[in-house]
Amino acid sequence: MKATMFKNLFDLFFPNVCIICGESLVGNEQQICLSCLHEIPKTNFHLQKDNPIEKKFWGKVNIYRGTSFFFFQKGSPFQKLLHALKYKGNKEIGEILGKYAAADLYESVDFKTVDVIIPVPLHPQKYKKRGYNQSEWIAKGLSAVLNVPIDTDSLQRLKENTTQTKKSVFERYENTEGIFNVVIDSKLKECHILLVDDVLTTGSTLEACVQVLSQISEVRISVFTLAVA
Repeated sequence: MKATMFKNLFDLFFPNVCIICGESLVGNEQQICLSCLHEIPKTNFHLQKDNPIEKKFWGKVNIYRGTSFFFFQKGSPFQKLLHALKYKGNKEIGEILGKYAAADLYESVDFKTVDVIIPVPLHPQKYKKRGYNQSEWIAKGLSAVLNVPIDTDSLQRLKENTTQTKKSVFERYENTEGIFNVVIDSKLKECHILLVDDVLTTGSTLEACVQVLSQISEVRISVFTLAVA
């Protein structure tokens, strides 16, 4: 009885509301109400081979499969999800969305063969400033549902690249050249790796990761991002 009264009083002063619409959450809803969750503009590219995500990498690096959970459009209500994840310290939303995305990925035979999940690493200075790696929290959600381990040791970021906006294709290549390194590769031999990032824009950062991971013997690499711009 006292616990219920305390919860009601807490909710009165600190309401638990949906990140997107601001309405109060009910039942088992976490950060996103079911109504807004239903409205997320999903890509469903995990069900489509040679989809637009995979075509972004054609002629650059070899990936097995590629997909994004939802379409990102600047100014849309769903921009709040990524803003909360990257700039508001709300790392938990990455895990929640990762779980929802994993439920969709489980519909695909190709993604059900993943052996290990590798989040794109942050540079140590960036990690220290933010306090967490948003891609790692997305990976946590994927891992929980797909029952696949996360590897945060094998791929290392050696330097921080500057923004890719307004750079030419060659400049983007130069900007990401040599920024990643594989530290431990023996345990990844013959594995199907799911490389995870938050947003796919130019794709140059993911390409740089795939390039170094492709040096591992008999490896398959698939790409997943929470959103695609």
